[in-house]
Amino acid sequence: MDKFKAHILVVDDDDGIRSLVKKYLNENDYLVTTADSAEDAMEKVKVIEFDLIILDIMMPGKSGLDFINEKKKELETPIILLTAKGNPDERIEGLEIGADDYLPKPFEPKELILRIKNIISKTRKINSKRVIEFETVKIDLNKLLISKNNKEFKINKTEKLILEKMINNPGKTFSREDIGKLIDLDKERSIDVIITRLRKKIESDPKKPKFLQTNRGAGYVLWIE
Repeated sequence: MDKFKAHILVVDDDDGIRSLVKKYLNENDYLVTTADSAEDAMEKVKVIEFDLIILDIMMPGKSGLDFINEKKKELETPIILLTAKGNPDERIEGLEIGADDYLPKPFEPKELILRIKNIISKTRKINSKRVIEFETVKIDLNKLLISKNNKEFKINKTEKLILEKMINNPGKTFSREDIGKLIDLDKERSIDVIITRLRKKIESDPKKPKFLQTNRGAGYVLWIE
C-alpha cells in the first residue's frame, strides 16, 4: 500500500466507465477496486477498508442513494457521487444523506483527481486529530482503542461519540443532558455508568480522575492540555 496514495472503490454498472476510471486512477498512483452494483459494493466494504468511494447513483437494483442510506453511518468513508447531468434533485438528496461531493457525467478525469485529492486531504487532517496521546494514555478513535501502560482497551461506538466530542472541546464541561442528546440516551444513571467505564480505561486511579473529571453540579470535562 505504501506505493499508492489511497485505496479507492469505484462503483458503477457501466463496464466502460469502471475501466476508464480505474485506468486513470492507477496511472495517478491510486489503488482501485471496482464493483458493478451497490450490492457488490456492500459485500466489498465488509472486508476492505477504503479511503474513498466513487459511487454512481443510477444503477439496476439498489441505487447509489440506497447504498449511502444503508452504509454511510457505519462506514465513515468519504463518498463522491457520479450523477446524471441536469438532475439536481439527486445531487441534493445525495449530499443531504451523507455524500461528500458529486461530479456530473460526463466529467473530466483531471477534475475527478482534484476532487479526490481535496477530500482525502481533508479526511486525513480530521483523522489525525482522532489519535491523541497524553502522559501514558493513547486514544485512537479510528481503531476504537485506548492504550494505557502497555495495555489496550476497546471502546464502543457510544464511548467513541463522547470522547470525540470532548477531545474536540478540551476543558469544556458537558452536562448529562448534553451527553444524553449526543448518544440518544436520557437516563442520567446510565450516562454516569458510561463515564465510569471510560475512566477505568483512561485513568490510573479512576476514583481520583485526573483527565475525565466531574464538574460538580454541572457535568463532565476532559482535561488533556
